Amino acid sequence: MQLSKADVERLMRDPSPDARVDAASKVASAFADAHLTDSERQLAREIIAAFAHDAVVRVRQALSENLKDSPDIPHELALKLAKDVAEVAAPMLASSSVLSEADLIEIVTAGSSAHQTAIASRREVPATLAGVLVEKGSEDAVSTLMKNDGAQVDEGQMEKALTRFEGSQKVADNLALRAKLPITITERLVAVVSDKIREHLVTHHEMPPDLAADLLLQSREKALVGLLAENETVDVEALVRDLKANGRLTPTLILRALCTGDIDFFEHAMAVLAGIPVQNAHRLINDPGRIGLKTLYDRCSLPPQLFDMVRIAIDVVRETQYNGLPGDRRRFVESVIERTLTAFDTIMEGDDIDWLIRKLSGSASARSQAA
Repeated sequence: MQLSKADVERLMRDPSPDARVDAASKVASAFADAHLTDSERQLAREIIAAFAHDAVVRVRQALSENLKDSPDIPHELALKLAKDVAEVAAPMLASSSVLSEADLIEIVTAGSSAHQTAIASRREVPATLAGVLVEKGSEDAVSTLMKNDGAQVDEGQMEKALTRFEGSQKVADNLALRAKLPITITERLVAVVSDKIREHLVTHHEMPPDLAADLLLQSREKALVGLLAENETVDVEALVRDLKANGRLTPTLILRALCTGDIDFFEHAMAVLAGIPVQNAHRLINDPGRIGLKTLYDRCSLPPQLFDMVRIAIDVVRETQYNGLPGDRRRFVESVIERTLTAFDTIMEGDDIDWLIRKLSGSASARSQAA
């Protein structure tokens, strides 16, 4: 387990990096041997200390990798390796029990993103250390922390991470993969995580059944509307009929498509629900006197509380000349929301169609939030 006479002779003959890496690995492994005598252990410490100052990174890295799980290495040596370059420091930062919480907080504050990320991956991350990581850590470090179920991350820290790295798919998705989440965090995440993660979020975390169903529906509707926007060859009439046959031609899907400028889908949906030709639906929807739209809407048995939003969205389509380009879609949606809020004389608490639909329709999500 310890350096043999042959190892020593090799170092004397060939002090190359490869020889030193091999020797550093052997002596570091030997240090954990409980059968070492006191004098042998002292000699091993001296050799390890010498290797810790080696100019070659690979030598120090080999030392760190082989000492990371040892509870008996001197604190000074553990700290030296932990403050080294990232390749050397990472094993110690991720695993060593010799490092104190104060040591780790100091390194989070002064270290690189790689140092912070290694600390965030530790099997256990106490609450105070987690708070410092959320406050000062890089995006990589915080996303690693969010996914680490061994990290004591409270609801406030989760909120802070999402706010500090707003728009970071990595932070949001990793947080969604935690074993347990507060319901408030779950609801916030649903609007920002990827579709695959959203399914996991809804199916793996406790929430009222109505809310879970509402969030899954929202996810599927978003995906469908996105597909329609990207594919101009879709047979809209066939799609609408299939959706109706499968009970998926929902009022919120129709409204969501309209609010993103897809008037064609809206007209076909209204025609299928009313059981009339699409040409007739088009004429009724565009009736200047508005009697036609209201009559058609009532015929389709759509929620009365959403009618004004539909009417306003149609007006916006006419007035803004939506052109279907990616940049124009965002402008159009913002215009719909802004004008609808103005019409309803209410204050914006979100920035997307989901919020507006919940506000006007009193969906399961809104009821749950108010509970």
